[in-house]
Amino acid sequence: MAKKQKLTGTGVALITPFLESGEVDYPALEKLTDSVIRGGVDFLVALGTTAETPALSGAEKQEVLSAVIRYAKGNLPVVCGIGGNNTEEVVQQLKTMDLRGVDAILSVAPYYNKPSQEGMYQHFKKVAAATNKNVILYNVPGRTGSNLLPATVVRLANDCRNITGIKEASGNMAQCLELLRTKPENFLVLSGDDNLVLAQMAIGMEGVISVAANCFTTEMIELMNLSIVGKYEKARQVMNKILPGIDLLFAEGNPAGVKSALYQQGICENVLRLPLVPVSEGLALQIGEFLKSL
Repeated sequence: MAKKQKLTGTGVALITPFLESGEVDYPALEKLTDSVIRGGVDFLVALGTTAETPALSGAEKQEVLSAVIRYAKGNLPVVCGIGGNNTEEVVQQLKTMDLRGVDAILSVAPYYNKPSQEGMYQHFKKVAAATNKNVILYNVPGRTGSNLLPATVVRLANDCRNITGIKEASGNMAQCLELLRTKPENFLVLSGDDNLVLAQMAIGMEGVISVAANCFTTEMIELMNLSIVGKYEKARQVMNKILPGIDLLFAEGNPAGVKSALYQQGICENVLRLPLVPVSEGLALQIGEFLKSL
């Protein structure tokens, strides 16, 4: 097991800012990275779903990752998202990308083609064999159309030494409980659902990879730090304060909501790459009113 302790607490799934021209806005990315580091996050996640990674070219992915590592200045661990539904392509990315400075790989369950549990096992076994980095599985059935079940996760954890954790975003609390009950002792389970994170910390998860931490950084850090030390009454007060805002962030899809919030906070332009588009004017107004309330 490598550096498990460094990937607990609050991780932030960084967006990729774009200029009006459509190019990656690196000064805005640096501004965002500095903002969340100052806010107190424990680790950074580059090239996740929130980063609009499917809309980035291979060269842009490398440039964005290298930039995040550079902006982190060695002060925080960096996790890199590398996943997909073409196993050989994922393996090639792991072998060809410059991953110096990366502490772990976050690899999403194969999407669209809906593999069986055996197919997902074989996929991740091959992914793990292609890298000497720790691999964090990512289960998000609402996006992938397939659910990586606890029995398969446990099998992978036992059979692949460098599969050391999972970002669990099924939203199914019974499944989360089963995973926490059956996982190996040192296997890391992180929440992938901002709106469930308090409940998931209470049942034994050790951290979160958060979208909301891009724009509600102070509040997410407070919520997580209180949860870590078992101060759930105070944590619940923070959760109740930010839950309406979290719901707004996801009302018209991610990362459209969080980009609207960051635009209104002066961090980046409100630009997404197709097929994603900015949130509606009405939702943008609601997000703005919530930001004022904070």
